[in-house]
Amino acid sequence: MALIVQKYGGSSVADAEAIKRVAQRIVAQKKAGYDVVVVVSAMGDTTDELLDLAEQVSPLPPGRELDMLLTSGERMSMALVAMAIGNLGYEARSFTGSQAGVITTSLHGNAKIIDVTPGRIQEALDEGSICIVAGFQGVSEDSKDITTLGRGGSDTTAVALAAALNADACEIYSDVDGVFTADPRIAPSAQRIPRISYEEMLEMAACGTKILHLRCVEYARRYGIPLHVRSSFSQKPGTWVVTEVEESEGMEQPIISGVAHDRSEAKITVVGVPDRIGEAATLFSVLSDAEINIDMIVQNVSAASTSRTDISFTVPMEAGQTALTALKKVQEKVGFESLRYDDQIGKVSLIGAGMRSYPGVTARFFDALAKSGTNIEMISTSEIRISVVVEQDQVDTAVAAAHSEFQLDAAQVEAVVYGGTGR
Repeated sequence: MALIVQKYGGSSVADAEAIKRVAQRIVAQKKAGYDVVVVVSAMGDTTDELLDLAEQVSPLPPGRELDMLLTSGERMSMALVAMAIGNLGYEARSFTGSQAGVITTSLHGNAKIIDVTPGRIQEALDEGSICIVAGFQGVSEDSKDITTLGRGGSDTTAVALAAALNADACEIYSDVDGVFTADPRIAPSAQRIPRISYEEMLEMAACGTKILHLRCVEYARRYGIPLHVRSSFSQKPGTWVVTEVEESEGMEQPIISGVAHDRSEAKITVVGVPDRIGEAATLFSVLSDAEINIDMIVQNVSAASTSRTDISFTVPMEAGQTALTALKKVQEKVGFESLRYDDQIGKVSLIGAGMRSYPGVTARFFDALAKSGTNIEMISTSEIRISVVVEQDQVDTAVAAAHSEFQLDAAQVEAVVYGGTGR
């Protein structure tokens, strides 16, 4: 019997009525002859509410206890969904992440999945039950403590279970009808992408498209799990994330698949770095030791008169102050002059596998931004992506300009965010 793993986001299980609707969809798949494993997020804004509550009790809650608290949100969802399925006459069993066999590293708040041993899940499936699993959580291999997987963790849980169970597909349900060519709140004429490659989806996720988490797509690509991104609020077809679109399907790869944006980064400029071998390595080593991810990097040409240069790079905004503190510790050792910090920036990215074989994409992108009055501060590229940093208040203008330049506008508006969050 074919097996499908489904994941439902917080907006899909936000209240009792939403949970009943989700239960009906799950039962429909069971009636159609599938074995079904379901991964659920916490209801609505439960995780944020629990975080707020923890901060009221303790300004710096211990990671272990915070994980114990936060995982309760998903446990509530799994039990309620199982109850709703039972009310429809079908057997459902709920499992925490540890009961489902999700084994992780011991880093609280952002653990990585090491292995999945879904013996209890397989046993329940063999007995005809629908399995409901709490997402976002697992158990540490070393300490045996409960851990959480960080942002997007439920997506990753679903794909990891799909891989461990050799599922035929993994369906990711949220409150939008799939992956669109841009955020419909910025580009109302954005159109749904029927099929997209893992490679392109990885770039879009890394560049700010929040419909799928980066780690989820990486896991799916590694194990060859087809992802179907859909809305739990409609029956419309969604977006398939697959290895490649086959030529036999009669479809030519479009030049550009979409335009992504990200307002969650900050730019740091290290001013007056001595142009000596190893100084850049020293700067980025201290950032690495502080576990700060670097995105875009630009180094100016060394000034002939001073033999000094400026190095600019972007980091997640929440890590900005930590990065500044780490760099100040080596200021005397490196001998740079000063630090500049700017969190009023945004990243706009053009993504598409087709740009490999079409010259002139960069010129068209930059020309469209120039005509819209958008100033480019930094540039970064990969084989299938061009990213620029612009002022934060110019992000919407830049996205709309690029979207129109590459004819991504739909003939009629089809993008709907049913729950209001895009998750």
